Amino acid sequence: MKKLILGMILCSATMIISCGPKSVAVTGPKYTSSEQLAQGKTIFENSCNRCHKLPDPAKHDDQGWIRTLSRMAPKAKLSDDQHQMVYDYLISVNKK
Repeated sequence: MKKLILGMILCSATMIISCGPKSVAVTGPKYTSSEQLAQGKTIFENSCNRCHKLPDPAKHDDQGWIRTLSRMAPKAKLSDDQHQMVYDYLISVNKK
């Protein structure tokens, strides 16, 4: 019985660690001023570059960036506003 309970606890802990929290701040564009987009670019370059090479903004469409950033923003410890600014920067670059 102890092995069963211990196994269930370990399995639950593994699921929590592997899934991690997801941010749901972004549902579409919000910040569009050049100052806000410049801020988003700075956050993107400084936060994302800490752990990996910066991805090409053209790598994803709008929905792809929503999914990717919802997974990555918590790891980068971005606030909801920072998350939104990075998203808005990435989609603005894609539209050019």
